[in-house]
Amino acid sequence: MTSDTMLVRDLVLAGAAGIAIAAACGLRAFLPLLALGLGVRFGLVHVDPSAAWIGSTPALVSLVWAALLEIVADKIPALDHLLDLAGTLVRPAAAMIAGWCTFRGVHPAVAAVAAVLLGAGTMGVHVTKAKVRLGSSMLTFGSANPLLSFVEDAIATGLCALALLAPIAGVLTAIAVVWMLRRVFRPPHPRAERSALR
Repeated sequence: MTSDTMLVRDLVLAGAAGIAIAAACGLRAFLPLLALGLGVRFGLVHVDPSAAWIGSTPALVSLVWAALLEIVADKIPALDHLLDLAGTLVRPAAAMIAGWCTFRGVHPAVAAVAAVLLGAGTMGVHVTKAKVRLGSSMLTFGSANPLLSFVEDAIATGLCALALLAPIAGVLTAIAVVWMLRRVFRPPHPRAERSALR
């Protein structure tokens, strides 16, 4: 395998890992960064040398505490909505950090553009998640929210694991999750509404 082929392969895998991590950031801000940090620490993913700090002990300890606090607080009705409000800024920022870290070996401008695009994509996942949680609060008075939170934990953890171990599968899973969420929770088509009224 030539060095050019290896470079292309590494870039594709890094990009795929970044996309899967960014999708997970739409559900949890700190768990994907923790997964990325652990991946860097144990050599499962390679990042730009300037981003190697994410695998350092201080960063990992901070991310463990942040991830635990976010996961626990998300199980508490009403507090989960405050987290979603804060997540409007925090989750895309986390995805941008993850994207910037994973796009190693490319021009810094390309890495910056990739990070911004991943942050924007994360916003779509975050908004869909927040709508689902708001709908659950209205229908069940918040009693189903902890169950939804556990499902989100499982999806985010699965995406993180795939991002590190099988990045291409992680991207395909992220696309499938977003497609299902949009399909299930999309607003009814106006034409379908009119025919239902007749």
